[in-house]
Amino acid sequence: MKIVETALPGVMRIEPRVFGDARGMFIETWQANRYQKADIPGPFVQSNFAQSQHGVVRGLHYQLKHPQGKLIWVTRGQIFDVVVDLRVGSPTFGQWIGEVLSEDNHWQLYTPPGFAHGYGVLSEIADVHYLCTDFYEPNDEYGIRWDDETLHIAWSISDPTVSEKDQALPSLSDVSKTNLPLFEVSL
Repeated sequence: MKIVETALPGVMRIEPRVFGDARGMFIETWQANRYQKADIPGPFVQSNFAQSQHGVVRGLHYQLKHPQGKLIWVTRGQIFDVVVDLRVGSPTFGQWIGEVLSEDNHWQLYTPPGFAHGYGVLSEIADVHYLCTDFYEPNDEYGIRWDDETLHIAWSISDPTVSEKDQALPSLSDVSKTNLPLFEVSL
C-alpha cells in the first residue's frame, strides 16, 4: 500500500494494493500491523455503511467527548470526501482537504479524531464504508454547515440534497470554542 500525506497533518490517503485477474479482484482493507506502522492507529471499534443517491451531501460531523478517527472507502460509485481541521490552536485550524474516493481508485482516507468529516455523492449511487476508533454517541454529536461560507468547500454538486439536521448546523464561526476539540502537541 502507498500512504500519501495530505495538507492536513494526520489525514492520510491510503492507496491499497489491488490484486486482480480474470476472476475479479482482492483488496486488503485493513491490517492492524501494516496500518499501525503507517501511523494509522486502531483499534477500530465500529464499522459503518451508508448508501446515498447522487447529490447527497452528508456532514460535516464530529464528536467531542468521544472523538472518532475514521477510515473511509467506497465500494460502489464515487464521492468527494471532505475533512476539516477543527482543533482549536492547530496551525491548520479551519482548513480542509477533499479527495475523490471511488470504486475505481480504491483509495481510503484516514481522518484522525479532532476533525469534521463529510462527503458528497458524485455518482448515481455510492456505497460508503468506514471504520471508527470510538463508538457513535448521539448525545456527543456535533457538526458544522456543509456550505460554511468561510470554508469555501468546492463540493462540485450543483443542487445538493442535505438532511434537515445537517441544514440546521452552525457555521464554524458560530460554534463556541468549548464545543470544538483542542489541538494537542505531541512531545
